[in-house]
Amino acid sequence: MSQPVPPPNQPQQPYGGQPADGNPYASQPQPGTPAGNPYGQQPAAPTGNPFAAQQPGQFGGGAPFAPAPPARNNIGLGVLAALGAAILAGILYGVIAGSIEREVGYAAVGVGFLVGFAASKVGGSNPAVIGAAALFSLGGVYLGQLVGMSMIMADVAGMSFSEVFFDHFDVVTKLWKEESDFMTYLFLALGPIAAIGGAKKAG
Repeated sequence: MSQPVPPPNQPQQPYGGQPADGNPYASQPQPGTPAGNPYGQQPAAPTGNPFAAQQPGQFGGGAPFAPAPPARNNIGLGVLAALGAAILAGILYGVIAGSIEREVGYAAVGVGFLVGFAASKVGGSNPAVIGAAALFSLGGVYLGQLVGMSMIMADVAGMSFSEVFFDHFDVVTKLWKEESDFMTYLFLALGPIAAIGGAKKAG
């Protein structure tokens, strides 16, 4: 017997949801697979400047980086600042000492600290600036002691301060040597120590 031959060009089953070969799931979408065109709902491409929404400080948007502060390394100005501060602080120290007729250790420390701070603030933390501040603070405390002693001498002698300090300066320095004691030299030493501390604080 011969096998029956199917007629040629049989119509294919359409894909429009009709079951194929009795399988009701053949045309159903698989679980987890989006229905329809998966590329139909893509997000729109960004328009304009792509860097416009970046965070501040990033490349292409936001505020630029802040520049580093300029380095302070002017030795000349630092030395001048130390000299000016030593003269002013020394005179102030002398006025305080002459007014109360005694020396004050805190005032000597204040002279040194002010000199060191001003010098380092202007000239930086250069060793030459710090050395000049220590030296000038020593002179500032010494100047203050002479000013205070001249004020006391002027009050005792009934003379003006300028006459005693400028016209009889040799007498003032001689009396300073005779009246100096341990505390006098201690206050002199406190000036440079405080100047170094003030320079480190400013730096």
